[in-house]
Amino acid sequence: MLSPTILLLLIPLILFTQTLVFYLRNPLRKIPAVHPLAPFTSLWISWIRWRSYENRTLKAAHERLGPVVCLGPNEVSVNCVQGGIRDVYAGGYEKGGNVKGGFNWYAFFSNYGGVYNMFSTGGNKAHSARKRMLSNVYSKSAVTASPALLAQTSSILYDRFLPRLASTFSKDSGVLNIYALLSAATMDIVTGYIFGLKSSSNLLDDPEQLEWFLDLYNSRRSFNFWPQEYPELTAFVEKWVRYDIVPKWVGEANSEIEKWTKDMCESAARVQQQSEVNVEDTPSVFRQLYAALSKEMKKASDEKADLIPQIASEVLDHLAAGFDTSGITLAFMVHELCCHPDAQSRLQKELQTLIPPLVTLSSPGLPDPKTLDALPFLHAVVWETLRLHPAIPGPQPRVTPPQGCCLGSESKAYYVPGGVRVSASAGLLHLNDEVYDHASEWRPERWLDLEKLDEEKRRDMESRWFWAFGSGGRMCVGSHLAVYQMKYIIAALYSNYATSIIDDTRIEQIDAYTAPPGSDKVMIRLQRLDI
Repeated sequence: MLSPTILLLLIPLILFTQTLVFYLRNPLRKIPAVHPLAPFTSLWISWIRWRSYENRTLKAAHERLGPVVCLGPNEVSVNCVQGGIRDVYAGGYEKGGNVKGGFNWYAFFSNYGGVYNMFSTGGNKAHSARKRMLSNVYSKSAVTASPALLAQTSSILYDRFLPRLASTFSKDSGVLNIYALLSAATMDIVTGYIFGLKSSSNLLDDPEQLEWFLDLYNSRRSFNFWPQEYPELTAFVEKWVRYDIVPKWVGEANSEIEKWTKDMCESAARVQQQSEVNVEDTPSVFRQLYAALSKEMKKASDEKADLIPQIASEVLDHLAAGFDTSGITLAFMVHELCCHPDAQSRLQKELQTLIPPLVTLSSPGLPDPKTLDALPFLHAVVWETLRLHPAIPGPQPRVTPPQGCCLGSESKAYYVPGGVRVSASAGLLHLNDEVYDHASEWRPERWLDLEKLDEEKRRDMESRWFWAFGSGGRMCVGSHLAVYQMKYIIAALYSNYATSIIDDTRIEQIDAYTAPPGSDKVMIRLQRLDI
């Protein structure tokens, strides 16, 4: 028998041998490693994520090592189109869950104790079934032609948004936190389209409820790492060690937001049962989803199933993503326009061509959505902000297919086995100087006169490398609604006011998957325009 001393000496040798054998057999060892430890352990990249340094680390790594890098023994990052996002996202790689070797990172975005929604679903088949229920109501043709959405937007802008801006002069000399107000406007429009105006939020008219909601929503951002990256470990520690890795008040905040959403669902359910409903009270998304799920339950002979939890989980994801990402984008849009007065003036002159103008005296009429969407400089301002300040700049994980794949360029491609976590990031793709000249600068004019560019350059800018809404079958389903509301809100603001910065301390985006400004306050001053 071996003595205890010899055993203690053998254990490190055995572990070292096993690690070396694993390394030599792992195809990822041939991919440039971000850190010397990356081919051996995932602890290094987990440490980077826990410290909220992931985006900047990936940017430096790709600049130094190329378009494909190894982040861990079972993880790679890509920053290219061919052999990158075209293969991974347009190629339909799964999010995980039902793929051998990979857990579903997106399960974290489920609600109501694990009720999945379209975004959190790992498998493509289940995702496609849910997307078919919703793609029509969120299509560009449906959004721009919706009389309900137009009526809702008109009421929110003329009866809430513009009066709130006007009230700042009597109360605060035109000074306000524009970030909070923009978040309120986006939430009211998104929930208006989902639930109808009667059943939706009214954060613009209720500053106390706005503060309540933003406090609940934003307070949770710092506690996502453990339950998302290590859900099983988190559950084990909390159950058996009796230690709360995530404070209990985070769960309580989630429950309050879920109750708030469910209340709107139940109100919309009552409204749609009425024989007559005002156009602005039409619950467009709720009605579509309710009808589709009812049909699905009927086919499954489960007509007694309670649809509200399923609908609530789905639309909670819609309203959270819709208000948060649009609010972030609009905050940076206003900030950039404040920092570029020439661009602000040019936008205001373009908005003066709208008929009817989007000013208080025109209430309740709004310019046609297609007319607004066609304004070239407004579009350029929106697109350039989406490019330079993507609300979700962080990695979007997928899992390589069981048969494996090749990633990288034709001249330098790497074999990646099945079950490997692979991701790309909008925050990196959008900073390619070969595609976007002076990519680190906000230059909306780059989006004007694109027809003068050669076809390849134009396609690179507009679709191949522009990734604000993702790509492939799982790209953002609400992208058209997001652009619709952002253009109307910006048009309403700059048709009536000029803006300047009062305090933009910590305006830089945080290093995270979803990246708002570092501060929840972006203070500006309004100046009335001579209309």
